[in-house]
Amino acid sequence: MIFMPTRVAVIAIIVQDIQSASSINALLHAYDQYIIGRMGIPYRTKGISIINVAIDAPQDMINRLAGEIGRLNGVTAKTVYAPL
Repeated sequence: MIFMPTRVAVIAIIVQDIQSASSINALLHAYDQYIIGRMGIPYRTKGISIINVAIDAPQDMINRLAGEIGRLNGVTAKTVYAPL
């Protein structure tokens, strides 16, 4: 087994298309071993949902997850990393 250093990050997700929610949940489930916690807030006034995911994983996995989520229809994802 090869040890890969991990990074701590937060992935901020804005969901405009509620139809993408099940795809987001499936992706988060696939990476659940790395997820520290998540918080979802429906902002009904604006018709969006806001999700924050705290994660501790190798940087390439964090990038992959954020990229996969960000490519979903009506979804935007940005990542902020803790300093090394």
